Amino acid sequence: MTTAHDPQANASKKAVALQYNVERDAAPRVVAAGRGAVADKILDAAEGAGVPLHEDKALVETLLAFEVGKEIPSELYNVVAEVLAFVQFLDKKERD
Repeated sequence: MTTAHDPQANASKKAVALQYNVERDAAPRVVAAGRGAVADKILDAAEGAGVPLHEDKALVETLLAFEVGKEIPSELYNVVAEVLAFVQFLDKKERD
């Protein structure tokens, strides 16, 4: 079991935030990314704003390679579309 006090657990934590504005963006863009304490801040901000979280370690690792502010490449459209569909499902479920 890992706890918040375990330095190894915090150091290995990773997070990426995506944003997609259909009117402005051609594709979702990375708006925040980081490891450790930065990942904690990203997750805290998302939770505080009521943004649903989705865990996909392989996708996060891939997205960490991209510069913040840049749109994701077309090779990731399908997998990110699945995540966005999941988030929309959670949003709709919460509203109902």
